[in-house]
Amino acid sequence: MASVLAFRVPPGRSAVARPAGHRLFAAVLVLAAALRVLVMLGYDTAMVYWYDSFTYLDTAVRMRPNGAFHPAGYSAFLWLLRPFHSVELVAGVQHAMGLGVAVLMYALLRSRGLPGWGATLATLPVLFDPSFVRLEHAILSDLQAIFLVMAALLVLGRREEVTARAAAGAGLLLALAGLTRTAAVPLIGLAALWLLLRRGRRRRAAVLLVAGALPLLAYAGWYERHHDRFALSGSDGVALWARTMTFADCSVIQPPPAEARLCPNGTVMDAASEYVWAPGASLNLLPGDRFAHNDLARSFALRAIAAQPLDYLRQIAGDTALAFTWEPVPHPDRMTPTSTFPYGVWTVPDNELVRAVRADYDPDIRGMRSVEPWGSVLAAYPYPWFLHGTLFGVLLLAGAAGSVGRRRPALLPWAFAAFLLVAPVAALDFDHRYVLPAIPPACVAAALAVHGIPRPRYRAAGDERTTVNM
Repeated sequence: MASVLAFRVPPGRSAVARPAGHRLFAAVLVLAAALRVLVMLGYDTAMVYWYDSFTYLDTAVRMRPNGAFHPAGYSAFLWLLRPFHSVELVAGVQHAMGLGVAVLMYALLRSRGLPGWGATLATLPVLFDPSFVRLEHAILSDLQAIFLVMAALLVLGRREEVTARAAAGAGLLLALAGLTRTAAVPLIGLAALWLLLRRGRRRRAAVLLVAGALPLLAYAGWYERHHDRFALSGSDGVALWARTMTFADCSVIQPPPAEARLCPNGTVMDAASEYVWAPGASLNLLPGDRFAHNDLARSFALRAIAAQPLDYLRQIAGDTALAFTWEPVPHPDRMTPTSTFPYGVWTVPDNELVRAVRADYDPDIRGMRSVEPWGSVLAAYPYPWFLHGTLFGVLLLAGAAGSVGRRRPALLPWAFAAFLLVAPVAALDFDHRYVLPAIPPACVAAALAVHGIPRPRYRAAGDERTTVNM
């Protein structure tokens, strides 16, 4: 951490003041660490979800790419911790990574000249929002992807001039983020475009693209060995097909006979993602596994989007707006979003995959339960939803304002935040969990935007005052 916080001192500032500038952040970080210790005490183990957590753990045991939704980047992290046979240890490491995300944000903002209090303020949502802390405590890939994306932003944004080494490092970090969650893959292109906009840094952009592409190509080759398809996952078409089920009208689309079997068949779900698993949905009535029809589903979905682009955009806009509500909105209706720490007992199903993961990774996997008295303390932890939802919208607006004009100090983190928010909705559906990766870069973008506002400075000239821009 000491090396990360070894900041370049902005012109006109004394190096003597630097240690004092970090004291506020250090105090806040200690409080955030105490909250995470309380979470470790308040729950008897890590939170595991059916079926995502068990798919990640099973891939970690077998170390072969999953054929459906999840690339193996997060499973590689789980594989490194497998000798300890403890998902609770995984949660503890992830809590440390959550604190590391805040350190990366703080280091980036201080390197761009923000005062200690301003940089600290930008990290508060990540440090104290229960949604983030719960994510750290779960066997899910999101936290690792957030950490890698923020590390790439630090590498690219810490200095005014981006070196070839920094571009290569950022490309590699973003590739690893993409191998953790495929939604992060296009960030490589966004970062390269940003470099081109900065006085046409073509060589740096090329270095970033190559460094980002090589790990992805290597993984796709590994995936092809096991699944006979050069890709990062086998679910993109199924996901996009489900997205279109909320608006598709086959009288407008007029698909060919093979694709017409995927038209809406009267099954109505309250969220696009529900169609992936709905037994009565047209895709799930076809013979064989749903993911065996991935290419056909993609072809139908692209045809539907081309035929009904406004309907597609309307669905994306409506679902994305759920991220900014003053009060939580369930989506789908069976889910209960909350900005607090839950209290209770959570069980896992007893099936072949769960039993295999128990035997090969952690025999103590049993779901999760609250532990007294810490569980009651956590349940009483206050965090209003508007700080999670509506404030996020304000941060995005501030970051957007800082992304225009000559200097555009917030452009790259804001572009990352906007993409990470919208891309999952466009590719499948809105989920409150999917919003979380967009919040750290949005906080950084907003802080850079506010810091970049020209402020008047007065100097005495006799009895007159002259205003100059900083």
